[in-house]
Amino acid sequence: MFNPFHIAYHVTSLEESRKFYKEYLGCIEGRSTDTWVDFDFFGHQISLHLGEPFKTTRTGKVGQHMVLMPRIGVVLPLDRWLALAQRLEAKGIVFEIPPVVRFRGEPGEQCTMFFLDPSGNPIEVKGFRNLPAVFAS
Repeated sequence: MFNPFHIAYHVTSLEESRKFYKEYLGCIEGRSTDTWVDFDFFGHQISLHLGEPFKTTRTGKVGQHMVLMPRIGVVLPLDRWLALAQRLEAKGIVFEIPPVVRFRGEPGEQCTMFFLDPSGNPIEVKGFRNLPAVFAS
């Protein structure tokens, strides 16, 4: 049984966020008011509320990178990850960490990319050839 997650966080502009989440990430807009908007974030529900985005720091050490914490993210099948990476590159997104393969040849080999939404919220998108490998050790 699939249980989608729900997460809510602050953004500084609903209009900029709508454009980014729809045009860049391909998310479908759901309900909204003057102060928040919901999106289908790859099968999960995110709610973007007007306010001050959460503070982030580079305290997450992953491989050779110090990554922003906290962050949101999603795990996709590799073909969907590749299509998203190509779309983001074509739109000229500035990556915090460009699309790359991590842990090559090891359990949990994955593709990943890190970028920010227009409000500075960090997003990581992972891609796996074999989704059960997400939990491989």
